Amino acid sequence: MIVYFLASYLFGNVLTAWWIGKYYNIDLRSHRSGNLGARNAGAVIGKAAFLLTFLGDALKGVLVILAGRYLGYPEWAVAMGGLLVICGHLFPFWLKGKGGKGIATFVGIGLTFNILFAIAFSVAFFLVIPFIRSATLSMIFAYCAYIGSVFYFNEVHHAWPILIVILLIMYRHRFDFKQSFDEKKWKHA
Repeated sequence: MIVYFLASYLFGNVLTAWWIGKYYNIDLRSHRSGNLGARNAGAVIGKAAFLLTFLGDALKGVLVILAGRYLGYPEWAVAMGGLLVICGHLFPFWLKGKGGKGIATFVGIGLTFNILFAIAFSVAFFLVIPFIRSATLSMIFAYCAYIGSVFYFNEVHHAWPILIVILLIMYRHRFDFKQSFDEKKWKHA
């Protein structure tokens, strides 16, 4: 199990945006947000870079969850693999802890770990976004719905590492949340 945990963290260190930037001879860390994620890759390089980065980072989450299940580990350990792949993505050791923000990897983990939690996440996001008109702020509701579904289905004993993942991602997005909220406030002033 220790090997699985270590491999999950190391796998998280494979940042798709970094490799796509390398292909285009662009260091995304020195452009726009400096973030090594799909959004920044798309803003700097284009839609194809966004899509490839999103899919590559989501695939990390999917593969770690599937690997844990294939190896027959208990659900809490599989969820811990999800937490560690996110930690690798957010805090890659080889880039001094400056990686992506984890949304795409979370989507991969969320879809694979428990489809009911993923449905709650998606429904909340798509219900709220037409009213708020901000993907960033809609994510807050989606994460709350995910957390709520974990408690509703009484799965905290299995899914607690995923709840930590959500807190980490929300912490990494705290400035984005504030910026989006301030923009909304300014538009309605």
